[in-house]
Amino acid sequence: MQRYAFKMKLKPGVAAEYKRRHDELWPELARELREAGISDYSIFLDEETLTLFAVQKLSDSNTAASLPNLPIVRKWWDYMAPLMEVHPDRAPVATPLPEVFHLD
Repeated sequence: MQRYAFKMKLKPGVAAEYKRRHDELWPELARELREAGISDYSIFLDEETLTLFAVQKLSDSNTAASLPNLPIVRKWWDYMAPLMEVHPDRAPVATPLPEVFHLD
């Protein structure tokens, strides 16, 4: 099991809507994330900078890299694109963060 952390960026004035949409996460998307070997997935918001910090656990046999090929993931990206910084294909701009400390 490995931990994977990354950051993303919200647009101003959409934090409540971003949270609402995640509170109502589509069950089929949650299922695909779990089936890809993702667990213990959290997203935190720095309200001053609108930076989102995400951390998740990936199973040793995860298939997370193939998630962008799934229609449900592309649909979610389209749904979330108005709220955050995205690439031209509407994928979130996500910057991986190296782990520098961990305490079990």
